[in-house]
Amino acid sequence: MRTGYKNDLTMDPSGFVLLADYVPQIVQEIRYYSTYNFIGDRIDGYEEPCALLTVEAARALKAVSSELIVQGYRLKVFDAYRPACAVKHFVLWGIEDQDVRMKPYFYPDLEKQELFARGYIAKQSSHSRGSAVDLTLLDMKSGKELDMGGPFDLFSEVSHPDYRGISAEQYDNRMILRRAMLRNGFLPIDCEWWHFALNNEPYPDTYFNFPVSSAYLRR
Repeated sequence: MRTGYKNDLTMDPSGFVLLADYVPQIVQEIRYYSTYNFIGDRIDGYEEPCALLTVEAARALKAVSSELIVQGYRLKVFDAYRPACAVKHFVLWGIEDQDVRMKPYFYPDLEKQELFARGYIAKQSSHSRGSAVDLTLLDMKSGKELDMGGPFDLFSEVSHPDYRGISAEQYDNRMILRRAMLRNGFLPIDCEWWHFALNNEPYPDTYFNFPVSSAYLRR
């Protein structure tokens, strides 16, 4: 199964770091290591529940974190670097697998084949270049996630950053995250309020396939 990668994939992790080493205050809930995701199984390539990023993206996210902590918020990351084999897992599930057990939770109003056409799942992901991240905000006083009007990986119009069918507070919460990410060099996409990629990413034409593993970084 070809997934859109034109060039050879690299297994070299030398430009990557553990995000927690740069942003120790960050909360991590790596969904694709767990079974609570839109497929319902641990995703290929996720050997450890940790976030990896390029050095450049980690430094930029540290600046985001520092800015938001002053405002009373902590970052919570759901996904960062994503191996190309994980993207292939998504594609094979979308095309060949008849399993729809997670449909009520993640794509209640769509058929799974529509997820690609509508841009919710890509056959070639910016995450595999190592400088994209999926995240939200925690309120430091309550310890709870800010209400963004819809959860991570809800494949729906509700998840579009500019969707206005949510409360003013929910929309404002999205904008707190968005403004901080934009000020520190990240760019959003139009269908997911949680997704941002570093504008001046160091590997714009390179896709990686090493596992999500702190041990692999130390090899």
